[in-house]
Amino acid sequence: MNRIIGIELRRSAALGAALLIAVAGTIVLHATAGRWSSGWMALVMTQREYLAVLSPLAMAAGAWQSFREHRANVAELFASAPRPRPRKIVPILVATGLAVLFAYLVTLLAAAPRIADTARYLPPAAFVVVAVGLVAMIASVWLGLAVGRLVPALATAPALAVIGFALLIFAPHALPDGGVTAAFSPSMGMSMFSDYDTVGGQVSIAQALWMVAVAMAGLVLFAVENRKFAFAALLPLAIGATATALVVPTGDAYDQGTLDPVAQELVCTDDAPRVCVSRAHEGLLPEAAPKARHALELLSKTPVVEVHEDTSTFSPPTSPRSRADTALMTITVDTHGRLANPGRLEPAILTGVFTGPLSCGDARNFQVATAAAYWLLDREPTVGPDGLELDDPEAVKLWKGLKALPRAEAGARVTAVYQAAQKCKDSTDLLTRGAR
Repeated sequence: MNRIIGIELRRSAALGAALLIAVAGTIVLHATAGRWSSGWMALVMTQREYLAVLSPLAMAAGAWQSFREHRANVAELFASAPRPRPRKIVPILVATGLAVLFAYLVTLLAAAPRIADTARYLPPAAFVVVAVGLVAMIASVWLGLAVGRLVPALATAPALAVIGFALLIFAPHALPDGGVTAAFSPSMGMSMFSDYDTVGGQVSIAQALWMVAVAMAGLVLFAVENRKFAFAALLPLAIGATATALVVPTGDAYDQGTLDPVAQELVCTDDAPRVCVSRAHEGLLPEAAPKARHALELLSKTPVVEVHEDTSTFSPPTSPRSRADTALMTITVDTHGRLANPGRLEPAILTGVFTGPLSCGDARNFQVATAAAYWLLDREPTVGPDGLELDDPEAVKLWKGLKALPRAEAGARVTAVYQAAQKCKDSTDLLTRGAR
């Protein structure tokens, strides 16, 4: 059997298809490295999202293989061979399946070196996400084989690629967001809204069940000799759809499963002053710690003695508990997995301290906070909230006013800004009218 599969790999379009899929997947991933450079989970989820590209290519490859056999007029020859039908189709099923598995894994391995030095957190769920992607690729190529056998025409492969792409991209948007949509479309539900996102175990099980059902349907369609029995492919689809609907979580259960609490856990330096980042960003702690500690030195006249990463998320909404002795910092990752814009980290930490907690709402004054932060840094303001570049003449004017004052007076006003920010009081006039 191994020899037969080897021959099938050489004579079929399997290797060419594997090369095409691997090249396409590698190009797409590297072109969008900023989407997944934060870690392994982000990488495998982004690759799964790009099944919208890879899966149609696999379907087209299967359809092209069936068309090649039809064009070569070997169907009669194979039918005359005294071998049972399963032994005739198993080699091509195995060959095409191995080809797309290889292509999917090569795409993943080609992207891995970019983040290998900094991505430390590898959750078990990442392996499950990859496994479901592999099943989806097998289902795609087997479905392509079946469609190509039923409609053996030159246009079948490109038409199937276009239709598959359109269905994977647009069809899920006709359904409401949530677990059901994600379960029946393995490329959906993979968008990263934070670096702590994950795929829940039940969702992965549901996706795997549906992909297995699609693979079995493709196998049945490819295997039946009499087209009158093609309707038998509906049976695995019906069973798979029922099982998927029973397993997949919906509503709040689905939303809660999209966040990995372990990835949000803090990992801290062993020595003081403590600097902590999330487990998802553990590899960036050596880069962030010196800059965070410098910010703490500048805040020595305040109660702030630690810096923690801000692990807030939008969906589902989570935020760390506010503490008077802790400053928060936002960790952003560049396309190579390193700390993005490291020069902006200290200004962003200081500005956040002088802005006050998020719960203060409209009482937060970013211009005053920026001027106070840059007075401590002893340089003209160039960045504002969250380290974003900006041109804020008012902040620069306030900063220049502080620089013109005696250092003791300026320090007193900056301290007053900090105290007002922590109590959610208006700090608008504190830098111009003095400490009160």
